[in-house]
Amino acid sequence: MSDRSILSLSHPLPAIALTALLLMGLVSCASQIRPDQVLLKNSQNTGNPLVDKYNYQIAASGLQNAVAPRLSKDYRIGPEDLLDISVFEVKEMTSEVRVNGSGYIRLPLAGQIEAGGLTTSQLENLIAKKLDHYLQEPTVSVFIKEYRSQPISVLGAVKTPKIYYVTGQMHLLDVLSMAGGLTSDAGNICIVQNTTGASPQKQTVVDLEALLSKGHTDLNIPVYSGDIVNVPTGGTFFVDGAVNAPGSFSLKSRTTLTQAISMAKGLAFEAVKSGIKIYRGSGQADRKVIAVNYDSILSGKTQDIGLKDNDIIIVPKSGFKTFVKGLTTYIGLGPFGLGRAGL
Repeated sequence: MSDRSILSLSHPLPAIALTALLLMGLVSCASQIRPDQVLLKNSQNTGNPLVDKYNYQIAASGLQNAVAPRLSKDYRIGPEDLLDISVFEVKEMTSEVRVNGSGYIRLPLAGQIEAGGLTTSQLENLIAKKLDHYLQEPTVSVFIKEYRSQPISVLGAVKTPKIYYVTGQMHLLDVLSMAGGLTSDAGNICIVQNTTGASPQKQTVVDLEALLSKGHTDLNIPVYSGDIVNVPTGGTFFVDGAVNAPGSFSLKSRTTLTQAISMAKGLAFEAVKSGIKIYRGSGQADRKVIAVNYDSILSGKTQDIGLKDNDIIIVPKSGFKTFVKGLTTYIGLGPFGLGRAGL
């Protein structure tokens, strides 16, 4: 390189060239923004901090499974699935078979087999058992080459409730992720109803707080074709008595007693903290009464109490404090001595 060339690099870049380089850098940075970052960011916009936290976990789980799909060991074979079946050292038994609309397949020697509703390992064992008459300890392998389209209904407090048509084995968080996550009025449970198999239909209630906040991944149960996933909205609870804003309130996800008092604008002056009670439905004529030591909860000595649908919180009033409050309403405390009573 000549001295002239070296000197030319030391000169300031023209403004247009500098601007172009800056724009290229911005475009490069923008191109590095991953779709998962956008999805995770958009999951936190319900206005309910706990639901936002749930949605972040749901979105993160959905993205993880998109990168590393789940193994299909739990998947139940269904109509229209295409199976690749082979028997070790018996090439004549290797074949591709599509499950018919009734869930059956037909194989040489083994005949007609009901494959619908079985996992691949269960079908392998069933085929091997049927071939025992012809082969000595046959080793059968079943691989799902094409998954059928499976309808799964997602209802309730999700952002996009509808029927989703999916392929492969899905789990609860996968389905909730496809539905866009939870809405702000979502409760803290999810009900998965299995519509196939024996009657009555099986229902599984999943504690979303345990799954998403406490990390109980075993609750991320598999969801199958025809299942209905329902996220009920939170219920309602009532606060009455010595609070500043008594009334009914929406039970959004997990709501505790202290949060409920806060939603009712706090305790009034005449409140008796030691006498607070929660009246809870027990399935019978009389409600269950839960006595609360509010000061003990605030000091951390007693665990805060989670509310349930239709709970009624009653904060009693102190007679003496009510008298004092009434007195100060009419008797002024200023230098003139009289308030309303002097009018």
